[in-house]
This record gives sequence, C-alpha cells and structure tokens, in this order.
Amino acid sequence: MSDHLSGPRALADPAIDLSDLYASPSPSRPGQLVLVMNVFPLARPPALFSDAASYRFRVHPVAIPAGRPGPRFDVGADEYAITCTFSPPAGPDGNGLPTQRGTCVLPTGESVPFQVNDERGGRGHGVRIYAGLRLDPFFMDVPKEVETRTTRRLAFLPKGTNTLDGVNILTIVVELDVARVLGPGSGTVFAVAAETVTAGPYPLRLERLGRPEVKNVLLSDNGVDTANTVVDLRDLYNQEDPFLLSPTYLGAYRARLNANLAFFDGLDGQLDWLVQPDGTHPLTELLLADFLVVDVAKPYAEDCYFEIERALLEGRAHTTCGGRSLNDDVIDTLYTLIVNANRGPRVSDGVDHATVPASHEFPYLAPPNQNPPEPNPGIPTAAARR
Repeated sequence: MSDHLSGPRALADPAIDLSDLYASPSPSRPGQLVLVMNVFPLARPPALFSDAASYRFRVHPVAIPAGRPGPRFDVGADEYAITCTFSPPAGPDGNGLPTQRGTCVLPTGESVPFQVNDERGGRGHGVRIYAGLRLDPFFMDVPKEVETRTTRRLAFLPKGTNTLDGVNILTIVVELDVARVLGPGSGTVFAVAAETVTAGPYPLRLERLGRPEVKNVLLSDNGVDTANTVVDLRDLYNQEDPFLLSPTYLGAYRARLNANLAFFDGLDGQLDWLVQPDGTHPLTELLLADFLVVDVAKPYAEDCYFEIERALLEGRAHTTCGGRSLNDDVIDTLYTLIVNANRGPRVSDGVDHATVPASHEFPYLAPPNQNPPEPNPGIPTAAARR
C-alpha cells in the first residue's frame, strides 16, 4: 500500500504511521494550496492521534532548471513548516467516544486550535484545518501488486479489487492562502514532504513521506539487490531528512533503487530505460529527492502525479499542477513509468478510483466508515521477497 505499514517502527505504532501525502492547488479557490497527511492505516473508531508526536508538513520553494534535462530540482533553503500536535484523550462525546483537541503552528507563528473530528475544522489567518477519522482515499489492488513483484511478472487483472475498500485513516487537512501564509515572495512551485517526530525540545524523526510507494515498492527487498541483503532499509530511510539525505546510507539507497528499477523495467519482457555503465538508473537521483512537487499557479487537475518530474527529466516546461490529488491513480502512473518509461500501453492494476472518491469541497476526504471491515490478513506487512 502507498506508505501504509512501511517498516517495523510504523507497524509498532499505527498513530505515527504515515500512509499518504497529497499536495494540490485548491479545486475551487485560486491561490490556495491543499496539503493532506494521512496516518493510522486501517483505523477504527475511536482511533486518535498520538499526544507524544508532532505531525509536520515541510514545504520548500523550488526552482526548475530551464532548458537542461536532468534529475535535480533547485530546492530553496527557506522552509515553511506547519506542525500539528494533539492533546491526550479527554472525556467522551455524545456518542460515548473520547475527544481530542489539536493545534497547528503556521510558518507565521500563529497557532490555530481545532477539535478533532469537528467538520467545521479550525480557522486562522489565511488557513483552515481539519483533523479526524475519514475514509482512506487511496486505492490499489495490493495482492496483485505483491504478486507482480514476487513472481516477477505483471499479475494485474483488467478489473482489479480495491484492497482498501471501506477502510479508514486519520487525516490532517490544511488549506492555506499561499501569499498570505507563506509570503508573497515564496513563489508558486513547492516541494512538500511530511514527517512524524517525537514531541518535546529534542524531536526525533519517526517516519517521513514524500512520493507514494517509494518505501513499499521502490525500496522493497525483491531479491535483486545483492548489496543489501540483511537490513530493512525502510526504517533507516524513514529517519532521514527528506531534504538532506545523510551520506551514511546513501550508497545503500542508491544500490537498492538501481537494482529494483532495472527489475521493474524488465517485467514486460523488454528494457526501455538506458542505464549508465555503472548500473545507475536514470530515475534514481530524482527519486532520492523524495518529495511531491506542486505548482499552485496551474489549475487543479487530477492524474497529474509526476508530470513535473517527467518534464524535468525531459528538459521541457511542465504543463500541469503536478503534485498529487486525492483521486490521482498513482499506481498506474508509477508502474507505467518504471515498466515501460511511458513508451508503451498504460500499466494498470485494474483499480481506477476509490469506491467513494474524494470531493472537491473541504475537508475533501469522504466521511469515515463507521463499521469498517476487519483488517485483511492478506495485506502484507513486509516486502515481497522471493
């Protein structure tokens, strides 16, 4: 699943387990940036946020090199952080469930309070915030994706089964006026990452998230990376700064991506990506810069995931807002990219949308399923190694 259950530490505490990150222009309000962080996969009432962790969006301005193809954005040093914390559970509400309050601190220093699961959310100067239990917007045929990696052949069916049908997550939705909250000189193109860290004066990173399926698919152990055969790289990767990878394990991440990307390229029986003589794949450096890239000057659109990155690689101007919308079919986009470099037919897992798609109205995610299915024992919690 996208980033659900992505490592031993995340499995140990679902309240800090980042499952998805979304960033897009507002569907109806020009100049507004919508950020969505989902945690607690397979949540059931009365799931609540951790009061021992901070949930943080990290936003950096981005410049796109003009006229020269390559794998690197110019990420600005300025950071606009939005940090949400939560109180311990309090007395029951009218339905007998525990209640919880939250606070988000904006880049301006303003603190915006809100009540968890309150549809009205919280409002500040140029921002509105919602946090609570909602239906998981992610969609994917998980068993068939795992079967693809395990059997080393494309196992997807024309009509797949959405493994996440009816399951919930906890979400934090922030919609902000870019000029007012980030400043008129912040630009329009941004790199966005999310992380959970321990609360307190000396925060430790628990998990981080940028693009979907980096850990569970692209960094998974598929038995083709001979350089890293013992350590689960996902927990090491989760502790890295999204905007500044430590050199300590950088070689291990590169080796895993190079091996896996070559493996995915061969799933259709032909090679479409030209690797360098030392085995470096053209996507490796781009994927190591693991954040969403969104342009709020472009109109909201769906299925724009990775378009700005592809434009960077090709040395052309991007044509969409990029980022990732709540209804984006990222599995099809990702698999088509890594299997045939977008030169062949679209590779689809047979699931094109969520059972209940996200709306275009705040807080965007569909209301939760009050009687979600029991966790599927067939959902893998580890990489699919042969």
